Amino acid sequence: MEQTASHSRPTDDLSPRLLDWYDRHRRKMPWRALPDAVADPYHVWLSEIMLQQTTVATVGGYFERFLGRWPRIEDLAAADLDDVLHAWQGLGYYARARNLHKCAQVVVGDHGGRFPNREEELLKLPGIGRYTAAAIAAIAFGRRAVVVDGNVERVMARLHRVTEPLPDCKPRLYDLADDHTPDTRAGDYAQAVMDLGATICIPKSPKCILCPLIDACAGRDIAETLPRRRPKGDKPTRRGVVFWLVRLDGAVLLRRRPERGLLGGMMEIPSSEWREGPVAEGHAVTGESPVTLSGITELPGLVRHTFTHFHLELTVTSARVEAEPPEDCTWVLPDAFGDYALPTVMKKVVRHALGRA
Repeated sequence: MEQTASHSRPTDDLSPRLLDWYDRHRRKMPWRALPDAVADPYHVWLSEIMLQQTTVATVGGYFERFLGRWPRIEDLAAADLDDVLHAWQGLGYYARARNLHKCAQVVVGDHGGRFPNREEELLKLPGIGRYTAAAIAAIAFGRRAVVVDGNVERVMARLHRVTEPLPDCKPRLYDLADDHTPDTRAGDYAQAVMDLGATICIPKSPKCILCPLIDACAGRDIAETLPRRRPKGDKPTRRGVVFWLVRLDGAVLLRRRPERGLLGGMMEIPSSEWREGPVAEGHAVTGESPVTLSGITELPGLVRHTFTHFHLELTVTSARVEAEPPEDCTWVLPDAFGDYALPTVMKKVVRHALGRA
């Protein structure tokens, strides 16, 4: 495999020791190539996108189902976006699924179905940031690349006793990871540090006695307190009104959300804008309905959901409607909801409405 130019190594190079540990204790994962085998870039990319904001335990089944349905990147590029979003349900952060589909199309359309093997080219692809580009370059193509995720940050912070809080210390942790990344076996090294962070150098009660780097760890006496983080502010609460609009045959109006933004491209039960402050009343609410309403009934209770940056409280209103579906809307019988990519918050709305309407 191609290698980049030699990198200056620190005098206390720990990578051979860590790679030796990895050769004996590496985790088995459905996307990880066997020892001495060449990793499939499609598998590496797919797993790395899925693993963002999600645990390894959760991703395994999704990864195998995706490969079963779309075994090659050409298959994924040709898939319908709704099918991809539907298969993604449960992994959250749906912008990843949209970018996954878009990236597959770009790789097939512009690169002949082959991923670029350099970080700078990988960074040009939809949904691929600094970490993912480095991971693909190192793991799939054997290039020297500095792969830094939360596990790597934790290992570096403890190994070098970095007490400055995150996110302020991120540049320093990246530089430390760069210092330790070897010129050869960079992909194995990246996976070794991530495995160490996931199995030994864990957030709570780290298993320091089992760590192959314990004698070199400057922060072992305060390991559980590292990396430190700045206190988070309280999440705001947004509120809105959902329109549970039912036709005479029992079909419910669903609407596709805009491609950009939160839950982009997914189906929803139509609602007003989600705003901080009290819920609007009267025409201020009904004016945001996708169809004209002659009367609505407010269902008892609230639907609550928490996103990364805010809490959400939804009041559900119900009305009988006979109208042609507006653009981006469709009438769907509740028995067929499973055919549509409804995000978790909307599944909560459905359960709430069906139980009270």
